Amino acid sequence: MSADKPDYHDADLMFRAYEMRREAKTREVRDALNSQFFPKSYDDVKAVKDDFENPLNQAWRQLSGYWELVYGLAKNGIVNADYLVETQGEGLFFFAKIAPYLDQIRADGNPTAFQNLEWATKECEAGRKGFAMMEGFIKTMTEGK
Repeated sequence: MSADKPDYHDADLMFRAYEMRREAKTREVRDALNSQFFPKSYDDVKAVKDDFENPLNQAWRQLSGYWELVYGLAKNGIVNADYLVETQGEGLFFFAKIAPYLDQIRADGNPTAFQNLEWATKECEAGRKGFAMMEGFIKTMTEGK
């Protein structure tokens, strides 16, 4: 289990996660979902996640899996949870976009979808704070769209 206070091991893992985010393909899919994906209904989410012809589908598959992997490190005690959230907050930005539709995503055939991201927003102090901030940010961004 990760210690109560982050250590070298935690920092090393977060630098590795950061390096993976900088990889060309990962950067491309992050840019696509971060700038083009602002669902206003579950149908918007479903169109991206289920339609392999949708231009954002590949980004969805890669990024959703990446953030679940990274946040799973905290849920499973491999890395300090608060430290992870403080250094990898972009995952909360992605999750804030889909959280309103989480029950429908799960009911639509993936009952364990986004369990690690959800855990961070409920069980981790930094996650709760960061998620609330991201929800407000998403609301501000989508009000004009």
